[in-house]
Amino acid sequence: MRASAWSVALTGIEGVVVEVEAAKGGGLPRTQLVGLPDKSLSEAKDRVKAAVRAFDLPWPPQLITINLSPANLPKAGSHYDVAIAVAAIAAEGGIRPGLLGKTVLFGELSLDGRIRNVRGVLPAMLAAARAGFECAIVPSAQTDEAELVPGLTVWGAGRIDEVVSILAGVPVAQPTESAASSSLPPVEATAYVPDLAEVVGHETGRFALEVAAAGRHHLFLHGPPGVGKTMLASRLPTLLPALTNEESLEVSAIHSLAGHQLSGLISRPPYADPHHSVTPVALLGGGSGELKPGAISLAHRGVLFLDECPDFGPKLDALRTPLENGTITISRARASALFPARFQLVLAANPCPCGMFGVAGADCRCDSVKVRRYRERISGPILDRIDIRHQMLGANRVLMDVAGTPPESSAVVAARVAEARQRQRHRLADTPWATNGEVAGPYLRKGLPLPNDLSILNGALERGALSLRGVDKVLRVAWTLADLSGHDRVGPLELRVALRLRQGDQPQAA
Repeated sequence: MRASAWSVALTGIEGVVVEVEAAKGGGLPRTQLVGLPDKSLSEAKDRVKAAVRAFDLPWPPQLITINLSPANLPKAGSHYDVAIAVAAIAAEGGIRPGLLGKTVLFGELSLDGRIRNVRGVLPAMLAAARAGFECAIVPSAQTDEAELVPGLTVWGAGRIDEVVSILAGVPVAQPTESAASSSLPPVEATAYVPDLAEVVGHETGRFALEVAAAGRHHLFLHGPPGVGKTMLASRLPTLLPALTNEESLEVSAIHSLAGHQLSGLISRPPYADPHHSVTPVALLGGGSGELKPGAISLAHRGVLFLDECPDFGPKLDALRTPLENGTITISRARASALFPARFQLVLAANPCPCGMFGVAGADCRCDSVKVRRYRERISGPILDRIDIRHQMLGANRVLMDVAGTPPESSAVVAARVAEARQRQRHRLADTPWATNGEVAGPYLRKGLPLPNDLSILNGALERGALSLRGVDKVLRVAWTLADLSGHDRVGPLELRVALRLRQGDQPQAA
C-alpha cells in the first residue's frame, strides 16, 4: 500500500512543496529514506518510528520506503518528521484519505511523540498557500505565526496522536503545548525604546541622521570614543516609517527562517548590530547544513549598524554586492539560496586605534603608521558606497544645554521623514524604487531633472574628490534635501550641502 503526505522544503527564503511518499514492500522490517536527505533528515526514520510507537499508532512491520519528491531537490532539517510519520501511518491504514491531500505538515518529533517547534514556519506556510493548499498542521506554540498567512486553515498540535485525530476529522480543542527546540534563539522583548530627544547637542549629527532616514542613505560616523556615535545610530530606526504589509510579511518570513518565534508580523524596521568578532557566516548567512540568513538579511528593510567597523576587517568587503543588489546569494556544493539584504548601512569608527588622534588636548599613543593602517582597514570601495560621512566632535562642557530648548523627539523628526518619503514615492511612482537612496544612476541622470549648474560637481570630479559613483551619491542626497525642504527640483544650496555631507565636512541644515 502507498500513501502520501505533504511538507515544505526551504531554500533560502523560498519554499517548495514536497510530497512525502511511503510505500510498503517485502523484505526484512526496516525503513529506507530516499530523496537527497541531509544527515539530520536521514536520522528521522529512527526518531519518527519511536515517536509513532510511543502512542501505539500503526507502523508497517515490513520494509517501508519513504521518498521525498522532487528527488533532485536537496532536503535539510527536521521539520519533515510529522509528514514522514503521517505518511507511514497512512500506508499502514491508520489514516483515511481526506484532509491528507490538502494539508501541509510541519514539525519535529521527539522520541516520546511530542512535536517540537521548528524554524521557518511563516515562509513554509506562504509557499503552501501559493501552491494551493487549504490547511496546515504546525506545532501548537507556532499557530499564531502560521495564521499570519491569509487563506490557510491552521491547526496546532503538540503530539503525533493529535495530528492523527485532526486528519481523521476530529479537531483537538486544547492541543498539548509543543516542545521548544533548543536550536531556536530566545527572543527578548524590551520596553525601552530610544528617542532622538535624548541626544543633546550634535545638531549636525542629528541633521545627517534625518537626511539618511529620509532618503534611505548609508551613513558613516567617525569620531573619538564616547562622543555618541552608537547613541545616534541606535536612534535611526525610530525615524523610519513603519513597514508596509508586503514588507512586514517579507521581513517576518526572514526572522522566522532564522528561528525567531513570531506572535505577529514585524511592523517596524529591524535593527541589527553584530559585534566585530562575528563570523562571516553569521554576518552574511549560510551554514554547513541548513542555510540560514545572516545579520545583513535580518536587517532587511531596516538598519545594519557596524560599530568599530575597522575591526571587521575583510568582512566589510563582503558587503559590496548586497549594498548594490539588495540580495546575498549563498552557494554550497549541494544547494544555493538567495536571501534579501536591502539594509541601510551605518558604520562607526574611531580616528585611530586608541581613538584620540586629532582630539584637542588628548594624548594619542598611535604613530602615523598605525593610524594609516587602521584607516586602511576600511577599503575605498566600501567608503565609496557610503552616501553620507559625518565627523562627530566631542562636547566642550558637562551637561550642555540642560536649561536650553529641549531637542526634537524622534516622533517630530519622523513626521518630516514620512513627508519626504511621500514626495519620493510620488516622484518615483512609475519606477521600481521607493526612496532616493535606491534610484539607479542612469535614471537619476536622465529620468529626473538635473540642477542647472553642475560646476560644483565637475570641480570635485576633476580634483579627484569624487568618483563617478560619488556623483550619483551626491545627486541622491541632494534630492533628499529637496524633499525635506518641500522643493520639486534640486537647487544650488541642496547640491552644496549634499557634497559636504558626502565629503564628511560639517554640514549646515538647509
